[in-house]
Amino acid sequence: MTPMTRPAHATMPDPDACWAAFLRRDRAMDGRFVGCVSTTGIYCKPSCAARHPRRENMSFLPHPAAARAAGFRACLRCRPDEVGRDRLAVEAAITMIEGAEETPRLDAIAAHVGYAPHHFHRLFKRETGMTPAAWARALRTERLKVALGAESRITDAIYEAGYAAPSRAYADAQRHLGMTPSAWKDGGRGVTIRWGTVNTSLGPVLVAATDKGLCRISFGEGEADLRARFPHARLGPADAALDVMASHVAALVEDPRADVALPTDVQGTAFQQAVWAALRAIPPGETRSYGEIAAAIGRPGAVRAAGSACGDNRLAVLIPCHRVLRSDGSMGGYAWGLERKQALLAREKGK
Repeated sequence: MTPMTRPAHATMPDPDACWAAFLRRDRAMDGRFVGCVSTTGIYCKPSCAARHPRRENMSFLPHPAAARAAGFRACLRCRPDEVGRDRLAVEAAITMIEGAEETPRLDAIAAHVGYAPHHFHRLFKRETGMTPAAWARALRTERLKVALGAESRITDAIYEAGYAAPSRAYADAQRHLGMTPSAWKDGGRGVTIRWGTVNTSLGPVLVAATDKGLCRISFGEGEADLRARFPHARLGPADAALDVMASHVAALVEDPRADVALPTDVQGTAFQQAVWAALRAIPPGETRSYGEIAAAIGRPGAVRAAGSACGDNRLAVLIPCHRVLRSDGSMGGYAWGLERKQALLAREKGK
């Protein structure tokens, strides 16, 4: 999967979903439709900060052009016509980053897409969940992972991924892969992963961590599953630090509304990281559709890819992929069983 999945036209939500998006001023829905107010003759994007009109005075159309054709004019407060321009600019910036031999500077990227640097920095982060520099680093790390699987020499893989020096590759690998390039290439060789299981009302949970943080939380798995993921890592018993983290994980299973901050060490592409960040931004007790998650990270056409990223989640409950449903409201999939997904959602709603 590439970090950037090109957006295609997204289906407009039904009127009730559109109204709900306006009530919560959902920025993730900007660009998917506009709301038209019959009493004022204006149209707005869902995140507009203006006072909400009465429901009976609102209708919804798929895009600004349709609203203008119906006789409405753009809101001067939220400027709905600029949403499409912003997203095209982010697309152009990502294309520039992907095609550059060296990471372009922020001012060069901003000039390329026609924005002021400080404004585009905020815009890019709003649309993707990452800064342009972080996106470029994640892209290089993803390329390093691919190169490590194809090249026989570590140094060759580092330069093939676009790094100018091995030192930066090793620094990025420690941050994004959780281990050095050589350890990644060799199934975790030289890395120590401590692990254990903790009992919960939804079954035993495996909790595993490197010295950087949690790398696996899963229901119903054991040592064999962990060894299959890291066949050459040193697996060790839980220590006091892991016991503390495991107790917090168990508490989170019992009450997934809890605000728990734990160190993590998970691998993922830039796209996956953006999806996982969007999942953690969903308030407890609320749900989102896969389409809404895709829109939240600026990829409204990448619904299937967003679903795959949810399925690739390594940290059950801590990264709450159980809060994502299909667009029709049905449960969809869950790597650790739909009964557990239903139970977690019920607990978040206090049932």
